[in-house]
Amino acid sequence: MSSSTTGLVPVHIGQPEPGSEEEQGLLLRRERALNQMGPPEPLRVPGDVPWEQHGLVPRWWGMESSDCPAAVEPGFFSGQGHEEFERFLGGARQRGEVALVFAVVGHADGDRPRNPLSSVDASVRLGDQSTSAGGRRLPKGMRPEIAPGLEGADRDLALRLLTRPEGAPWWSLKLYGSQSYDGYRSGRVDHPAAGELHPILVDSLGEPVVAAWTPPEGDQRWYLIPDATRWESVLGWLVHRALPKYVPAALRRARSPFFIDPDLQTVGEQSARDALEDLEARYAAEKHRLEDELRQAKETAEPVRYGLLYGSGTDLVHAVARVLTAAGMHTVDLDEELGGTKSADLLVGADGMASRLVEVKGASGPAQEHLVGHLQRHLETWPQLRPDEPVSDGVLIVNHQHKLHPSERTAAVYARPEFVASLDSLPVTVISTVELFNWWRAADWAAIRTAVLGDAAVTAQSAAPVNPPQPPSAQRRRWWSGGRHQ
Repeated sequence: MSSSTTGLVPVHIGQPEPGSEEEQGLLLRRERALNQMGPPEPLRVPGDVPWEQHGLVPRWWGMESSDCPAAVEPGFFSGQGHEEFERFLGGARQRGEVALVFAVVGHADGDRPRNPLSSVDASVRLGDQSTSAGGRRLPKGMRPEIAPGLEGADRDLALRLLTRPEGAPWWSLKLYGSQSYDGYRSGRVDHPAAGELHPILVDSLGEPVVAAWTPPEGDQRWYLIPDATRWESVLGWLVHRALPKYVPAALRRARSPFFIDPDLQTVGEQSARDALEDLEARYAAEKHRLEDELRQAKETAEPVRYGLLYGSGTDLVHAVARVLTAAGMHTVDLDEELGGTKSADLLVGADGMASRLVEVKGASGPAQEHLVGHLQRHLETWPQLRPDEPVSDGVLIVNHQHKLHPSERTAAVYARPEFVASLDSLPVTVISTVELFNWWRAADWAAIRTAVLGDAAVTAQSAAPVNPPQPPSAQRRRWWSGGRHQ
């Protein structure tokens, strides 16, 4: 039987047609079993997949499957589905073709009960059903990598799956055998795992999380993909990469518009197509590299950004310390150094310059003026704590009005004119964390060193990087006052 629609490749789907009486009956039976056996297996393939857009036509339960070159999520429920899958395998075997199968591993919802005697969270039956693949759900935040040496169509699949949402789950994969019992001899029969697992994506320990399984005969190729993977991405890969690689005759039979027969191409066409595929592969790899670089940059920046703009207490102190260290200054946590809150929060200095005490405070509303007095007392008592390590001045860094968005806060930490004027006669510099944040995000290390250590810091030796020009967007949106004391 050929495809009823010219140009579309038939694909066996291991479940009833969406909206059919068979689907309603299956859902009803599964609902009845809910109270007896726990949550039933979900229907993996949604009804809104754009099959024709990808050059495919679905063959659901009850439809001919022997002419299908691929099967998507073969399932067996209440004794149904087995015959269609066997006809699918038989048709591929008769044609001498590799049977391509896509099976989903795990459940993204994560609320299904686990068998306490099982060592795996998810598994998939493979081939003759005596072999399965599965493993444990991996921790959140795990970022897989392309398996070493992977090339061609499978590498393209790996690149596509790396674009899954950041929080999408992954499961480790390992082959398992099975056991049966001989009723005549009353003995247990062990069936070892058969076939080979070919890693496509691996976790940080080198264990596969996406893989292709092939039986010893080599007549099947099962792709094991994690739940919460978009079918559109997989089906696009099936038509454009998998079928041309493993079952090109299927595209010829269907006269698929997506199939480019290499036997009918000119040298120029082949050369241009190879170059285009190479470009697409390099683009995908570079895109993944840059996305990973962006992710790492965000993970590094977020604690500092949140701490400076919305933090208080220890979070705020740590964020300030990281910024001052990044600007090339030596930073010491005095609470840890002195064994308690005996002085300011930080001791900050640079090579060839006197150190300064840095007090870090957070305030949900306007900053209180007595914070300056607290820092003055720390300066007065410092000689008793460390007489052999003099300090010159003090720096008060305040995250004021931190319940407001930075753009809604007052630019200056203090606003009363008489108090602001009095700061000029004190050995204290006042800086807002918003001001410090904007210098930090623009990598303006010189501005940070000058604000904290004074004008002499500009000429002092520093290991900090050279200050890059500030982007125009940052110049247009300044949330700080620009004054030394404010």
